Amino acid sequence: QVQVVESGGGLVQVGDSLGLTCTVPGRTFGSSDMAWFRQFPGKEREFVAAINCISRDRKYAASVRGRFIISRDNSNNTLSLQMNWLKPEDTAVYYCAIRTDYCSDFVSSLQNLYNSWGQGTQVTVSS
Repeated sequence: QVQVVESGGGLVQVGDSLGLTCTVPGRTFGSSDMAWFRQFPGKEREFVAAINCISRDRKYAASVRGRFIISRDNSNNTLSLQMNWLKPEDTAVYYCAIRTDYCSDFVSSLQNLYNSWGQGTQVTVSS
């Protein structure tokens, strides 16, 4: 298991922006696809965004496309999710996940392919 640590959640208002950060210590980050998922209360975890190991491919859920931006800094082992124009329906626990030592041409949204997960960070959007 690889350690994955999220940060940056919080309480914001509708229309606000918020950034999430995920760090993965060690040497695996730069050779691994990364993704964000989220889970609503009482619901299954769902895909939000993913990025391949060298940032050449990104994928977004339809519900966040055009509002959220996923990026990574391999020199600092950091994954980011910039969330803009937040809506109440974005309220969820957000999870960072790594597909360790796997760099795909076309990044996957399938959560069972990601083998290590963070503890989650709560994002609450108030109306």
